[in-house]
Amino acid sequence: MCRNIKMLFNFDPPVTPEEVRAASLQFVRKISGFNKPSKANEEAFQAAIDAIAGVSTSLLCSLETNAPPKSREEEAAKAKARGAARFQG
Repeated sequence: MCRNIKMLFNFDPPVTPEEVRAASLQFVRKISGFNKPSKANEEAFQAAIDAIAGVSTSLLCSLETNAPPKSREEEAAKAKARGAARFQG
């Protein structure tokens, strides 16, 4: 999985539409191989981002869990520690 695509479910505060769109953009970039599409592919690229964002939002709204919401700050700190450990040594 692309490291730039962040987990979005079960956070406090909840995920924003901008975060869903950013993850959708990363997913489309990954599977298309384009960081920025050509003018000929721009419409298809944007349509894919919109479709994936819509499906992702629907999925996130329909998921259920009994686990308490995760803290964004704690998860960010864990990710930073993992990154530091990966690049040391």
